[in-house]
Amino acid sequence: MKSFFYLFTILIIIIFSVGLFGQIDLEKTVKKKVNKEVTKTVEGGLESNKEKSEEPEGNNQGENPSNENPEVDNSTNQSPQDNNSQPELKLWSKYDFVAGEKIIFEDNLANEKHGEFPSKWTLKSGNCEIAKFGDDNVIAFMKSKTEISPLMKTDEYLPEIFTIEYDVYFHNKGNEAYYLNFNNMKQMTIRTTKVTLDKFEGEPDISSRGIGWHHIALSFNQRALKVYFDQTRVLNIPNIEKKSTSLKLSALSHGGNKGISSMIRNIRIAEGGVELYDRLMTDGKIITRGIYFDVGKSTLRPESMGVINEIVKMMNEHSDLKFSVEGHTDIDGEESFNQKLSEDRASAVKLQMVQLGIDISRLESKGHGESSPVDDNSTPEGKANNRRVEFIKI
Repeated sequence: MKSFFYLFTILIIIIFSVGLFGQIDLEKTVKKKVNKEVTKTVEGGLESNKEKSEEPEGNNQGENPSNENPEVDNSTNQSPQDNNSQPELKLWSKYDFVAGEKIIFEDNLANEKHGEFPSKWTLKSGNCEIAKFGDDNVIAFMKSKTEISPLMKTDEYLPEIFTIEYDVYFHNKGNEAYYLNFNNMKQMTIRTTKVTLDKFEGEPDISSRGIGWHHIALSFNQRALKVYFDQTRVLNIPNIEKKSTSLKLSALSHGGNKGISSMIRNIRIAEGGVELYDRLMTDGKIITRGIYFDVGKSTLRPESMGVINEIVKMMNEHSDLKFSVEGHTDIDGEESFNQKLSEDRASAVKLQMVQLGIDISRLESKGHGESSPVDDNSTPEGKANNRRVEFIKI
């Protein structure tokens, strides 16, 4: 009996031990597998981040030398940000910049050959060239003392009232800066930390200081100058003493040979700055060329919010106003595509206005495609004038 009890006890101990060590082995196996998956995930994330961080160097200096056919551009300009989500549009809810009514110079760098000097500019000093950066053509400043100016028919091309817009890229490495030089005016310096002109300076919003593209806009009205860095108005100078008639662009760039040169794109100069309500009272409609979309799409870009905000404000102040929002394109691309695109873009503007509080019963939308040009479609400036959104009083 004692022998049986002794054997039974030994058996129980063996079973318990096997189960215990089996569980330990199982736990070790599971833990090892989990650790392996975690390591794999972390390494994958680091590799992904590495690829992202190296992207500017790998895509900057025109590594694809072929002159590819650009995507059909019925957008005015390329997007300064890759993600035009609703939260980004909301950031621009107080943006009040309104572009001039008539385009006198535009360069979206379409049809340019990589590695060549940009055809719509004249070189004052240094060296720059067309480069491929991501999906975009850009003007890359190869030396820090490079200075360029628009190639115009006359030396004095800036009118009494004008607006200027362009995109700049910040790598957030070193002492980066972009310069805007007007004749009869001191040099304007643009950094992510501040924008300065003579004794005046202002800081961009903290949310606008990251690596990537940023939108610069300025308006001049006889003596008053306003400057915007993305959604923030950084300078508001009421007393510029002398009117400027021309401009030059340059950058502080020491990384041209390392794939981190300073870059600009989508440069536009427009004439005029009449108040939107005055335009409406005079013409019965408001023609705008400051509402921008992604290329070939109806996705609103953030800098469009200046015009939209102003029209929403006007409608809030005048409750009797109703508008038909009407889209127009240039002749690039298929006619049927342009017709649908203009309809979708007009609808996108209408819906954005509704989201800002305008009752939908006060708005209609329609598209005219390429059927109603107001300028010559044979020049970039003419096409830019034809790409427009009109607000027709109803």
